[in-house]
Amino acid sequence: MLDRSNTRSSAISIRALTKTFGKVRAVDNIDLEIAAGEFFAMLGPSGSGKTTMLRLIAGFEIPDHGSINIGGQDVSEKAPFERNVNTVFQDYALFPHMTVLQNVQYGLMVKGVAKKDRSELSAKALNRVRLEGYESRKPSQLSGGQRQRVALARAIINEPEVLLLDEPLGALDLKLRHEMQVELKELQRTLGITFVFVTHDQEEALSMADRIALFNNGKVEQIGSAAEVYEFPTSEFAASFVGTSNLLTPIASEKLLGKQGVISIRPEKIHLKKTGDRSFTARVISSVYLGSTTRIGVELPGGTRLFLLQPNDGSSQSHIAIGEFIQIFWDSIHEFQIGPQGS
Repeated sequence: MLDRSNTRSSAISIRALTKTFGKVRAVDNIDLEIAAGEFFAMLGPSGSGKTTMLRLIAGFEIPDHGSINIGGQDVSEKAPFERNVNTVFQDYALFPHMTVLQNVQYGLMVKGVAKKDRSELSAKALNRVRLEGYESRKPSQLSGGQRQRVALARAIINEPEVLLLDEPLGALDLKLRHEMQVELKELQRTLGITFVFVTHDQEEALSMADRIALFNNGKVEQIGSAAEVYEFPTSEFAASFVGTSNLLTPIASEKLLGKQGVISIRPEKIHLKKTGDRSFTARVISSVYLGSTTRIGVELPGGTRLFLLQPNDGSSQSHIAIGEFIQIFWDSIHEFQIGPQGS
């Protein structure tokens, strides 16, 4: 799948990239364009190929076939230090015996950058990640979020053309992860550096990325903006992995809606109040409290089961008993046809 939807100049151009490990084709003949200054997410489950793709871009793996072009230069067989990219890992890879300042300056010191220049650049990097005053602390004296910021400061200190982030928020608790999502997006916007972000977390990809490449079995299943990937899935995998979707089989689609193929309906598009041109009587079979919403499972005549999300707004409709018969509604414009094939 060759993506040509982005008109900005390319920071990364990938052609026919393939990488196998034994009999496993981890990356399978992928074409990909990532624009300069873009926040690009590679999303997918474990084993889908996204991390291998990141390692190929970074230079930690060499492709079997295909090419990787970064900033107009073919780097397919170049070592990591010969590529104008830096990588931030999930475990941060900080030196525990070094201070924050020493960790941030380490790459510059190895390159032989003068002490005065190292001081100026490190001060600028630490300021960008809001860690002024932490220079003398060791990693063990920092919170998870602060260690993440140190890793980011070390990665951006010489402003690489591309910053690669491998599940960088995976070790953080939920509240901190949400905070860091906002901070990462703001940092990328301020720096103007191309960010390539690997994650299995759909919420992270949807909330931060300009575009998302959805990986599955070594291939790119779908690529587009967060709204495009969520609202218009091109496969059953895309519909079920990115968010939650009700998938009607071709038989159910024909019987209930008069439509062909597999039909996707997002739970939040189904309502209890009369809104929409579809209306069905359904029996409540489950109710799960999720805080701001309740996920309600219903069964339609004929056995088709659906989920809907009901806001917990204090109304009488927030309290529904299992076994109760209710009326559900949705608008037919929210029925997205994935294709004529399906089970």
